[in-house]
Amino acid sequence: MLFAILCSCLMACGGSQTTENQSLSSNDPAEIYQPASDNGGITLPEGFGAVLVTEGLGATARHIAINDNGDIYVKLATLLNGKGIVAMRDTNKDGKADLIATFGDYTGTGMALYNGYLYASSDTAVFRYKLKSGELLPDLRADTMVTGFPVQRDHASKPMTFDGAGNMYVTVGGPSNACQENDRQIGSKALDPCPELNLQGGIWQFSAEKTGQKHGKDGKRYASGIRNAVALDWNASANSLYALQHGRDMLDYLFPKLYSDSMNRDLPAEEFLQINEGDDFGWPYCYFDPFQDKKMLAPEYGGDGKKQGRCENIKRPIAAFPAHAAPNDLVFYNKTQFPEKYHNGAFIAFHGSWNRSPFEQEGYFVVFVPFKDGKPNGQWEIFADGFEGTTNVKSPNDAIHRPTGLAVAPDGTLYVTDSRKGRIWKIVYFGDKLKSKTAMR
Repeated sequence: MLFAILCSCLMACGGSQTTENQSLSSNDPAEIYQPASDNGGITLPEGFGAVLVTEGLGATARHIAINDNGDIYVKLATLLNGKGIVAMRDTNKDGKADLIATFGDYTGTGMALYNGYLYASSDTAVFRYKLKSGELLPDLRADTMVTGFPVQRDHASKPMTFDGAGNMYVTVGGPSNACQENDRQIGSKALDPCPELNLQGGIWQFSAEKTGQKHGKDGKRYASGIRNAVALDWNASANSLYALQHGRDMLDYLFPKLYSDSMNRDLPAEEFLQINEGDDFGWPYCYFDPFQDKKMLAPEYGGDGKKQGRCENIKRPIAAFPAHAAPNDLVFYNKTQFPEKYHNGAFIAFHGSWNRSPFEQEGYFVVFVPFKDGKPNGQWEIFADGFEGTTNVKSPNDAIHRPTGLAVAPDGTLYVTDSRKGRIWKIVYFGDKLKSKTAMR
């Protein structure tokens, strides 16, 4: 595929970019798009197929947002052409990006559209760019929305979401495993109370419109006791915030007398959280044990795998997933292109992790959770699988692809990004049309 790589500092994308793309919402994606012969290396439920938007950007793709006209914006964790945001357009409507531009000289994770602006984050700040009608690139004079987030070696991503009422929610991860004095060191004292919770380990609410805000001075802590929630979304149908937490690591290494390596493999669960203002989910003092179906007292704070202690009344997750699977994005399906069972449900991208060793790792898939009245309504299931492209993955470096970002497009298709090579999939429900599409290839 031939890509036009345009540097934003040289031009603002002329030619076909200045013509507004026809809205995709009035078209049937099943009639328009041709799925890749092997769905780009992933497996999907019957009737679904995937188009490769790009074989790979050559950079680490994180979160993704799709504009009303179908334009695609991706945040990068590694620079491409010296820039950290990629803008893409499908000019001939075949589902593949054939016009690409880059802008923004910082890396990061967060990417979202709200009220005519594109919002993007570095690890220490949130910015926004005014979208320009008909043009792929926004106004490149960014507004600085929030600064002052602590510099962190771990859990530094700043994903964001919006409630539609003028508020922006930003994750500020806890910079440690379990708030030890010397992180991840055997015998190191746990800090109690944990000072990290003053400005980290939770979700903060800021104005979505006010520029020049500063963390610790402006905004407010919306929820606490959350180690690291990279997957974050506002569910409009439930009018509520939801997130998934990366659970703590190394129970067997730090406390070998209490936890075996197989127990560490399965503990703690990755937690799916429904979040109200003022909620505290217990980190670093607590973790969720799915086998006992309880919040348990962490061993750093006197737990032995059996005690609940101060964790007895901590708010529980609404669902639990395999340990160390690393949920990295969440999106609620608010369209109708997919069958009815998917309507208003949640898709979650599990990035895969390292802490199940010496056993095979978990994750590297996208799951679906059915919802009703703001709560899971049935068992979760793997929706898209095979991203890792190999068996018996022992470390993230073994995986060919790792699903990271999710977005639902105006036409109801689902986009998935890859943090290894920057591949992007566009998942379409073809139904019975898939057989004829396959026969045509």
